[in-house]
Amino acid sequence: MAATHFFRFSLTLVGLAALTSLASAQAPSSPAASAPTVAASQNMPKGILPGSRPSTEDELDYKIGSQDLLEVSVYGQADFTRAVRVNSRGKVSLPMIGQLDALGLTALQLERLIADRLSETLLQNPQVTVFVKEAISARFTIEGAVSRPGVFPITGRLTLLRAIALAGGQGAMADLSDVKLFRVKPTGDSETFTYDMDKIRVGDQPDPFIVNDDVIVIARSKTRAAIKDSLFGDIIGIFNPFGALLK
Repeated sequence: MAATHFFRFSLTLVGLAALTSLASAQAPSSPAASAPTVAASQNMPKGILPGSRPSTEDELDYKIGSQDLLEVSVYGQADFTRAVRVNSRGKVSLPMIGQLDALGLTALQLERLIADRLSETLLQNPQVTVFVKEAISARFTIEGAVSRPGVFPITGRLTLLRAIALAGGQGAMADLSDVKLFRVKPTGDSETFTYDMDKIRVGDQPDPFIVNDDVIVIARSKTRAAIKDSLFGDIIGIFNPFGALLK
């Protein structure tokens, strides 16, 4: 009888030892599981917290201007869907409604105005969508190491990559790891974001949308600038047929 109890006690000790070993083997796996989160945060642009970016919500604050092209649709009413241009007086003309003042309104405000007019006599609880297809009155500025710095209109959903392309692409002296985006929020506060265009091109960083009054500055490469401005740069320009690339 005593031998039986001793055998059961021995099995219990072996089981506890096995459980302890299993728990120890699983414990180091916790830091490894969190590693992808840390790596992801390292790929985010400077000045932006992980999981955030210059938000497309800023587009909701865009005020409709003269000559903007709007796309208006009403759910279940295919005949109502159309693209309309805001005229020089800031008005749009829509079927079943007539003319509406759109100047200075956001897309959301215009949606509500159209819905109110339709619900007066024509439709019950209409679902209206207004999309600013071409924001002709919106502008952005790009300067620094680009081919054609200047002020450009925003047409459609413009991203940082497309904005640089509109300016003729990067200049020979560009440092694409240091592209700054300056933005003024509706509250009047300013924000600064830093992007690495090579990371955007491979999908490691988001390609942010450009909104009205954004300013993009592409830094000059200090190394290339130092070579160009040095005597060594002049010598390269004389003897190297590709020296023009440094200009």
